[in-house]
Amino acid sequence: MLVKGQNLPLPDDALRIDVVLGWTESEIEVDASALLLGADRTVGSDEDFIFYNQPESPDGSVRFLGRSATEEGAQARISIDLAEVPDKVHTVALVGSLTTGSFGDLGKLALRVVDAAGDSLVEYATADATTESAFLFGEVYRRDGAWKVRAIGQGWDSGLAGLATDFGVTVDDDGAEASAEFPVEAENFIATVPADTGAAIALEPVAEQPERTSGRTAAKPRGVRTAKQPPKKIKPIEFKFAELDSWQPARLFSVVGVGAGEEQEGRATSALIATMQAVRPFARAVCARIGAPAGTFEGYVEVQYTKGESKVIPDAVLKVSRGSRMWTGLLEVKTGNGKLRREQLENYLDIARRQKYDVVVSLSNDVPASAGELPVQVDRRKLTKVALRHLSWAEVAHEARMLLAHGGIEDPLQAWMLGEFLRYLDHPRSGAVEFVDMGRHWVAVRDAVGAGTLRASDQKALAVADTWVSLSRHLALRLTAELGVTVKHVLPRRHRTDPVARNAAVAERLAADGSFEAVFQIPDTAGDLTVCADLRTNRVRCRTTLDAPNEGTAGRRVSWLLKQLEGAPGELQVEAVFSEKGTEACELLDSLRSDPKSPTAGRTGEITSFALQQTFTMGKGRSGTAASFITSVKAATDGFYGAVVQPLRSWVPAAPRQAEQAGDSADD
Repeated sequence: MLVKGQNLPLPDDALRIDVVLGWTESEIEVDASALLLGADRTVGSDEDFIFYNQPESPDGSVRFLGRSATEEGAQARISIDLAEVPDKVHTVALVGSLTTGSFGDLGKLALRVVDAAGDSLVEYATADATTESAFLFGEVYRRDGAWKVRAIGQGWDSGLAGLATDFGVTVDDDGAEASAEFPVEAENFIATVPADTGAAIALEPVAEQPERTSGRTAAKPRGVRTAKQPPKKIKPIEFKFAELDSWQPARLFSVVGVGAGEEQEGRATSALIATMQAVRPFARAVCARIGAPAGTFEGYVEVQYTKGESKVIPDAVLKVSRGSRMWTGLLEVKTGNGKLRREQLENYLDIARRQKYDVVVSLSNDVPASAGELPVQVDRRKLTKVALRHLSWAEVAHEARMLLAHGGIEDPLQAWMLGEFLRYLDHPRSGAVEFVDMGRHWVAVRDAVGAGTLRASDQKALAVADTWVSLSRHLALRLTAELGVTVKHVLPRRHRTDPVARNAAVAERLAADGSFEAVFQIPDTAGDLTVCADLRTNRVRCRTTLDAPNEGTAGRRVSWLLKQLEGAPGELQVEAVFSEKGTEACELLDSLRSDPKSPTAGRTGEITSFALQQTFTMGKGRSGTAASFITSVKAATDGFYGAVVQPLRSWVPAAPRQAEQAGDSADD
């Protein structure tokens, strides 16, 4: 952990790193960028400015990987291949900027450096930002032949334009939009940033350009737009000519005859690669999760390589081209209950290193408890030149649902194809299940809880604890895709980056009171959604808490709540919390509807908040059936959100009333 101004050397073997810029308010969009600075701490040209519309340096050493939601908010990732950074670049400045608002609105800001295995090397957190609209989180820089990281935490009230000026970028304060009539080559210009950061980044000619002979006034160079277009939502192709409802259209990816094992993996891999090649927004979304740049995607299946006297055949080879840069990854796929094997992944890492590829990607039904974690640990020495990343089928399905439900695809045919792919994944025969198995230790741990013999140090308890956190992350992904907003699985700060401490804490609670708990923050709701699975009582409890109105009598506050719970089930528990401690009142909603005054009878003080809780039957099974533990937790979460949390709105007081003016009367 760094403090402001402190620096730390990076390990010599950390040649490929990701810099993660994070913030807690996921609804606010931060534009991350990197500035490649020389010894004089200025950029050399517009190509040294890396951001979402120019996501890669010419040599590919620095790449913007995009923005994504996390359990604690949102983050943007920038990949740096330290071995490939040109000698003329002494510093990579890591910057965030806002079009509207200030960084003081974002709460905690964080910079984290992770290695190729996803392990955190350096972290810096600050909450000191106030009115700044551009923020220099930190920098990666050379010193005596080695690379270091420095925490900066400096902001600019003048936005990206003020920051850019300090680093030698020429700022066009006029902000005039360039004409698109005469396109020009970008390398003939240097970057200029208008004072209004929502406008275009213009390109200023390095030398005077020859006048055109057409008699028309030469147009100004075309700018690079930084404003993002809102996503368009397109309906997939509909089939309307069927004579009967029982008629079924032909499917693009059929599940007929799908076997298990290698055949199942081959079909799922082929369906994924084909869909990515046909639906470019989907390819970009998936590639961003595995560190690939935005560019033209191609995939090839069952490519053979040799290692010694044996053949090594990954499930697919992924290629992304952007400019002169070719990014390549090897993909290993598992479906169903298939488990990734260390030996197999290390073989692929050896092949990738020999071929000078960028990454090995594992894809399976394993859902790590936190983004960036790997389900299989490998020899870290094999990660000095090649990165290892993991992707779950749940995350693949999540990206498809987000695009279909909330926009990003403009072609109806592409929307239909992506819908067909998602339909294939949703079928049990695909083997690409989202999250259905609590693991082989589930039954033993469940029974030990019931017998009171479970201990927090039991390795089986730790394994089941890790699976519970993975299930919680999966629930957040499902809600995010369904609702179109970023749902956060809330974890204590230490547990976000320390899986050992996190699993130990979950196992300790499980041994103490036999329960799991997960808290979800959902934007624009009146309160957080808490899910508690109690293995001793075989019940799932869902609850939320919201503040009561700060005006009116206790009876009026109860009436305000009842109006919002018209569609809620009668067995919902409603607890009224009073300002006087020890005077809480709890009633079932049906009873409260019959007698709204019952919570206030004989009690003093004001009602300050309401706690709402509903209890569901918990499944005991490890996986699969409707009676499984996972199915019951999903059903409880979905049911409670739809019936209770979704209709609730926070109290909004009436607007202040104007005082009557002296002398005003009806006769005037």
